[in-house]
Amino acid sequence: MTTDVSLFQYLSTRRSIPAPQMTEPGPDRTTIESILTLASRVPDHGKLAPWRFIVYRGGERARLGAALCDLAVAKNPALSPEMQAVERSRLTRAPVVIAVVSTAAPHVKIPVWEQELSAGAVCLNLFMAANAHGFAANWLSEWVAYDDDAKAILGIGQGEKVAGFLYIGSTTFPQTDRPRPNLSDIVTWTGEEDA
Repeated sequence: MTTDVSLFQYLSTRRSIPAPQMTEPGPDRTTIESILTLASRVPDHGKLAPWRFIVYRGGERARLGAALCDLAVAKNPALSPEMQAVERSRLTRAPVVIAVVSTAAPHVKIPVWEQELSAGAVCLNLFMAANAHGFAANWLSEWVAYDDDAKAILGIGQGEKVAGFLYIGSTTFPQTDRPRPNLSDIVTWTGEEDA
């Protein structure tokens, strides 16, 4: 293989755009299908495809946000009006939100952990595929990923887990970087030195 300068440059500057900074336009259905096709090209031991996608767009996002707000208020009647607004707008912060749902289950040969890692790889591929199509993206989870009642509202079944919600849209905000870890803090070298 030869060095791909554009991929090298992309990976060296890749970053998330906060969901509240996203605007229209978002990807259309054909583009979303292309993004999902690219996203599904991940390591997948046993070719199980132990994940699935739920695409939230249009007015359905506001309907689901209202239902999530009702749930949040039922769980916390003292929820402030500001936090209720946050809940109502949860899925409308970006034009398109895609849930990556892990369907990992016990298998005679493939460990559940490897299946869950595959779902995580799907999230990152989905993020990068959205960027490749010219859209901003953000990979989030938040409380709705861990609450069974919220998951039911969002169409996520019993026994399924949310690997992430990918928010996809456009942005006019400047892209700034955040601190990254120093390699000396995260790398352990073993073996011989380079000659």
